[in-house]
Amino acid sequence: MKSLRTAALLSIAFLASATAHSTRKSLNFGPRHPTARYVTEPQVTSTLMASHDPYDVAKSFLSAYTSSDYYIREDSYTDRNTGVTHVYVRQKVDGLEVADGDINLNIRDGRVLSYGDSFYRGASPALFDKRPTSSHATHCADFAGEKMAAAGGDRQMVFAELSNDELYTHNCARPLAAVQEALTANTHGDSHDPRRAALYFMIAAHADAATVDDLTRDFDKHLGRMTVAQETHFVGKDAHPTAVISGLPGSVNPVKARVVYVQTPTESNETELHAVWRLEVEMQDNWYEAYVSASDPSTIVSVVDWASDSPLPRPGGNLNALEAKLAAGHVVSEDKAGSYQVWKWGLNDPESGDRSVEDAWHDNLASPLGWHTISKKNNPSGSPAWIGKHDKHSDDTYLNFTTTWGNNVFAHENWEGRNNWVHNYRPDAGADLKFNFKYNPKAGIDDSPSASPKDYIDLSVTQLFYTSNMVHDLYYRYGFDEVSGNFQQDNYGRGGKEGDAVIANAQDGSGYNNANFMTPPDGQNGRCRMYIWNTASPYRDGDLEAGIVIHELTHGLSTRLTGGPANSGCLGWGESGGMGEGWGDFLATTIRSTKQYKDFPMGSWAANEINGIRNYVYSTNITVNPSTYKTLDKPGYWGVHAIGEVWAEILWVVSQRMIAKHGYSDTLFPPQPLEDGTIPIGDFYRPQVMGKPLVPKHGNTLMVQLVISAMKLQPCRPTFFDARDAIIEADELLTGGENYCELWSGFASRGVGTNAKLVGGSPWGGGVHTDGFQLPAKCKE
Repeated sequence: MKSLRTAALLSIAFLASATAHSTRKSLNFGPRHPTARYVTEPQVTSTLMASHDPYDVAKSFLSAYTSSDYYIREDSYTDRNTGVTHVYVRQKVDGLEVADGDINLNIRDGRVLSYGDSFYRGASPALFDKRPTSSHATHCADFAGEKMAAAGGDRQMVFAELSNDELYTHNCARPLAAVQEALTANTHGDSHDPRRAALYFMIAAHADAATVDDLTRDFDKHLGRMTVAQETHFVGKDAHPTAVISGLPGSVNPVKARVVYVQTPTESNETELHAVWRLEVEMQDNWYEAYVSASDPSTIVSVVDWASDSPLPRPGGNLNALEAKLAAGHVVSEDKAGSYQVWKWGLNDPESGDRSVEDAWHDNLASPLGWHTISKKNNPSGSPAWIGKHDKHSDDTYLNFTTTWGNNVFAHENWEGRNNWVHNYRPDAGADLKFNFKYNPKAGIDDSPSASPKDYIDLSVTQLFYTSNMVHDLYYRYGFDEVSGNFQQDNYGRGGKEGDAVIANAQDGSGYNNANFMTPPDGQNGRCRMYIWNTASPYRDGDLEAGIVIHELTHGLSTRLTGGPANSGCLGWGESGGMGEGWGDFLATTIRSTKQYKDFPMGSWAANEINGIRNYVYSTNITVNPSTYKTLDKPGYWGVHAIGEVWAEILWVVSQRMIAKHGYSDTLFPPQPLEDGTIPIGDFYRPQVMGKPLVPKHGNTLMVQLVISAMKLQPCRPTFFDARDAIIEADELLTGGENYCELWSGFASRGVGTNAKLVGGSPWGGGVHTDGFQLPAKCKE
């Protein structure tokens, strides 16, 4: 059935093909899954104990659990840190993939420890069935109702977040009106043509009004210029026939399209299937995974933007004291062989401390060949010259570079704000790798406040390269390695898909006062864009605020770990999308924290706002930061950044309880491995128990480990409750559950206790959240 149905649609598509400084806009929405669940204490049966091979255990569990067809995804892996095997299962119905039909199994010692499940359990539908019960239009109708109901209450706006009216206009009013206009003018033609689905989607997604008008007015002309071809390759048993659409206006690469099912909710709180075109649409400022109805190409059922960005601050401000001091000529000057003159790891921004010359460093486990070496086979075409390129080192297996070009990160300027990057400017430090450049912020000769950042571009690129590599190495040591989907050109034979180092744009010219990160599936380069901020005079450079860089890179961490390295669509909207923002804030704040407790803002230096770009600074004091789960009911908390700051605050409070119990480590980096590859215990880990994973001994390091391990355990599209339960489960797997009550107590103190609940809502927020302050029974004894 799979081949017949898919071939039928593709044949229609091919026949149809033969005859016929912008503002970043981002669409993210999709249906809720009323039947999805996350089970942390599954019932153990004797069948599950028959084998200790995790994949045999998975198959045994699935044979007893579901009668549906499925396949085990190739990105399943065993976590070297915990010994847990994460098995990712994708459902098939009548041979077609159910794109949101997922089971993730967490297996160790021959048993299923926990699992997430969003499999469809109804009857097979006709391929071209009725209109989907949930779509862009229905989400917007629900949103409009929620918005009107909320308008009568207290209206607390989130600084730097869209208002509810703006959110509605941005996500609903304008794109739906444009699609309806195009639909009215173009009623003829084959509705099953994937080109139509792609063109209607572009009308809804494009940020430029003039472009949208052109696409709408000359729909047939643009459609006729688009072509469809079949992607041909050696087909495996679970490969999916794919159409490749070329010539879609607004896309920067051909669009991949294939037919899949997605689930939409019914009135009886179940789901039904609808056939859609799954489109991968890469644009200048977005990279979409969109699901458009195969029977009505004007209907978007769900969409995830793989690009995640920061909210916009208010402009204003003047030269600060530090910048005035540096402008007067007080610049650090010191030379060492193999060095970076930067704000060292732990200093968040130019106001946090002075720059220093840091010896070239790398973690020997995470970056065994350092930060400036790439294997020749994985070096991108057109790369800068490497040491000895034209002499005895021309044919070396590994190439050594003297610029900000390496295995984990390619850093460079991107003043034009385009997608070209290989030949962009990057500083060359020479064979001794002395990346020591001046920082002297002042207005340029033309008195333009924006002139200053370009004057110190060498420093900006160096700082971005340094911070990004430190993040890579740190996250690696906590489990974000090759098999779990990290970003590296060469994986050194350690598994996972390679060829995906982070492309890091300094002073990106496509916007101001922001930053974003694009996370495609494993094996495709992540893309980080850092912007200039016009919030002070002279303008400030976001590359110099480590917290913003860390926040953006953490999108890559959470997206690749949640739902598996090959699935970038698990953190698109609602609480899931919000937590994607919150993890970034929490880890950035943890990295800059010190033994002496203090509250911290987010983005305060770049935004030139003492309290940063969030509603509140992160604080354990509930008077300073009153955020609880119920806070999400407020209209200003319907966007993912506002949802995220609530989640980050909850994690910050929980983390401080762990520190109170276990103490504080001055470094988050574990000890370097010995020559034989073993990891010394030092003062970082507890004494190791034979056969058990290493356990960080301090509260801050242990909390980082639990948060990252939990990302691997939780299901695709997790809720606050799922993520909370995954952290508690991660502690059970690592420590035997010794922090069970401390963790529950921290979560409950901010309303995410056992009796917390959510009723209703839309992809953009709303619903009724109920704080729950209760603890499990065994924590009351």
